[in-house]
Amino acid sequence: MRHTGTVVSLGSVNVDVVSRLDSAVLTRLAEQYEWFPTAGSTVRVADVPDDVEAFPHEVFLGGKGANQAVAAARAGAETTLLGKVGSDEQSYDVLDGLDATGVDVDCVHVGDAETGKAYVFVDEDGENRIVVVEGANGQVDERYVEAYADRVCAADCLLLQNEIPVPPVLALLDRLAMTDDGPTVVVDPAPVDGSAPLVRHPAVDIVRPNEHEYAALESELADFDGTIVQTRGPAEVLVENDEQFTVSPPPTNPVDTTGAGDTFNGYLAAELARGSPLREAVDVATMAASMSIEASGAQASIPTLETVRASISGSA
Repeated sequence: MRHTGTVVSLGSVNVDVVSRLDSAVLTRLAEQYEWFPTAGSTVRVADVPDDVEAFPHEVFLGGKGANQAVAAARAGAETTLLGKVGSDEQSYDVLDGLDATGVDVDCVHVGDAETGKAYVFVDEDGENRIVVVEGANGQVDERYVEAYADRVCAADCLLLQNEIPVPPVLALLDRLAMTDDGPTVVVDPAPVDGSAPLVRHPAVDIVRPNEHEYAALESELADFDGTIVQTRGPAEVLVENDEQFTVSPPPTNPVDTTGAGDTFNGYLAAELARGSPLREAVDVATMAASMSIEASGAQASIPTLETVRASISGSA
């Protein structure tokens, strides 16, 4: 029987506020607010103006840490989420919703701020722009992370992103650097601002940037000794380590690209955790991410392992 694999995702838990806007409105917002993100990018702000919050929207569960945990669980891994939610989490059924996907949320703490929010703006082509207000995610501190360090060390794979404070994550990586048999560490450098210390850390095995993040971190990635897995939208996934190879995504009909990278990361971690070779893991992750953009909602759109394997078999 194949090893199931254990994955820990340490990161953000958000409520996603998703608005579908045409390009003219998005252009106006970019002209009005210098912080407004470009297509495919994520930015952090302290809060959003009333006119931005007032757009018609749908509400979904999200956050890179939570999304990647859900993806790993749907990919068949035994998955634990580490992070913090706000005292308002029951209003959105955050923990119950995550628990229903098979993610272990017993280690998620409730902070005294609101649950983090991500304002997601989707254009006519399904491309997204994301604005994050950190909320309770900002309360993930070194004391909290240290309390679960042993669980992290025992996992097969650790997923990290950049939507919680960097210092406690670096402290954890310092500990992992001194561990002989720690997890495979996968870093998603998003939002890209402030992610360089994570990319530079010697305990990191895999960095998974998109095109925007790859360009912003060019100097750090040039010195990185591990594996770089660059996703490039509908173009080929480029994998660089001792050898270089590409994986072509299948044709899709994009509805919403939100969470596609998270789906990729969760599937990649689950495959690596159960011992799949890197190329096979990237193949499966690419198919899963491609399938996820054909539905709305970062977590709701994540396919199951059975459907991904059926699609791979059908395209072979």
